[in-house]
Amino acid sequence: MPLETGSDAPTVRARNQDGEELTLEFAEPTVLYFYPRDETPGCTIEANQFQRELETYRDAGAAVYGVSTDDVDSHRSFCESEDLEFDLLADPDGDLAAAFDVDVEDGAAARTTFFLAEGEVKAVYEHVDPDGHARDVLWDALEAGLVTLPE
Repeated sequence: MPLETGSDAPTVRARNQDGEELTLEFAEPTVLYFYPRDETPGCTIEANQFQRELETYRDAGAAVYGVSTDDVDSHRSFCESEDLEFDLLADPDGDLAAAFDVDVEDGAAARTTFFLAEGEVKAVYEHVDPDGHARDVLWDALEAGLVTLPE
């Protein structure tokens, strides 16, 4: 079972597609979505839809990060091929997945999304259908008052 709503969000460190080490504390509104593999059909749909909604997420003050067990080079290639403008975090050892209690089977993380803010898990999405998910998370966050859009 992944971390539940209301749980403290762990501080995590990971490398992005450029090899930069990031430390995330989740004080600000953040979408952290785990996906199985770069360049696969469902994962590509999900990434492209987060990219399509990225400006709205940013306008609402929320960051977006994708996480898979793929390495930095795979993430770099995926970002380049799909023109992704948000960070993909490499989790080849499954440390981030373990920190969020996300299942890893056959070396791939279960498709699970967290909305985090104020150092806490605000929403959890399991068994995600990639098509439409990015918009659903955004609208849920707006409806819950976790983020707001400028007028």
